[in-house]
Amino acid sequence: MAEIAVEATEVPAQLPHVRVAVLGAGKIGGILLQAFLKQNLFAPGQIHATVGHADRALALSTQWGVDVTTNNLEAVRQSDLILLGVKPFQVPDLVAEIRPGLTPAKTLISFAASVKTRAIEEAAGMEIGVIRAMPNTPSALGAGAAGLCKGRFVRAEQMELAVRIFETVGRAVVVDEKHMDAVTGLSASGPAYIYIIIEALAEAGVKVGLSRDVATQLAAQTTFGAAKMVLETGYHPALLKDAVTTPAGCTIDGILELEEGGLRVTLIKAVMRATERAKQLAAG
Repeated sequence: MAEIAVEATEVPAQLPHVRVAVLGAGKIGGILLQAFLKQNLFAPGQIHATVGHADRALALSTQWGVDVTTNNLEAVRQSDLILLGVKPFQVPDLVAEIRPGLTPAKTLISFAASVKTRAIEEAAGMEIGVIRAMPNTPSALGAGAAGLCKGRFVRAEQMELAVRIFETVGRAVVVDEKHMDAVTGLSASGPAYIYIIIEALAEAGVKVGLSRDVATQLAAQTTFGAAKMVLETGYHPALLKDAVTTPAGCTIDGILELEEGGLRVTLIKAVMRATERAKQLAAG
């Protein structure tokens, strides 16, 4: 019996009608772009990216299989959704550069820390939808946290698209813009605080006799597991803490040391200090 030839078909992208430009495909921009491809949110032909140097553009274009150039304006002209991945001080010049390619129908998403939506709207010179995002570095592994807020001219469908984009690399929450500095102080800076905690727990493991490799694995996995319990059970952290703390057991003695050492207050102050610094940067 003759074999029947079956033509291979590509799985269509989840958002086949949206063209995307990632201006500044560096750390976060590159992370998002690769997540788009991995999650099949957009097809390679829908994505345009830019970097600062031609040799880098060629290398990334070959690596990712998408159009990568140094021409920001041309990328914008070919796109409906534009992600601004440059440093905060570069945003005004970038928006001025791409302004001829912008229309009120397009959407701008900026993840430049402390740059307000109104400043981008004014630089664009039109009533264009501007969304401000603050993702964090664990987005590289699909475990990120992002806070999003909308500008004055954002439509509901634009905000829904932005949330969907950042959910490809983790979790996304929508907040008022006045809370974006707090997002920066908590989740954007937060991984650094957690790394210190993991490092300290690992050092403690070494102190009580474990090898450094074993202690680090246990500390990191314990932190991961505790976070997963909070997210997936929906229980308050205090309730989960109490479930671990048996009467007259080991854990309560450890907790007493943490409270006496001021860990709780120190972490609160760290978030407050980082939030205040974000506000200072936003104020110029």
